[in-house]
Amino acid sequence: MTLDAFLESLSASEPPFLPPPLRALWFDAKGDWNAAHKCVDDKSDPQSMWVHAFLHRKEGDLSNAAYWYRRTGRDPHKGPLEDEWREIAEALLLHAAP
Repeated sequence: MTLDAFLESLSASEPPFLPPPLRALWFDAKGDWNAAHKCVDDKSDPQSMWVHAFLHRKEGDLSNAAYWYRRTGRDPHKGPLEDEWREIAEALLLHAAP
């Protein structure tokens, strides 16, 4: 799936079939933080933990976010949330491509 197709899918009421971290980003973009968090809360793969870190950063829980960034081996993102969302989405979509 391309980023454009992913963004277009946001007009639907339900997400397309997506791996949990992309599903979380989909729900986050739709304004449903709780549904997004549920997608990655119990996952331990690096992609899910990266989204988990982003969600806690967005929530304003920076110490929790820092914990999840450390688990991924990434430094906390310093720029706008929108930029990080797009960076994660692009990376995950690239990773999910066959």
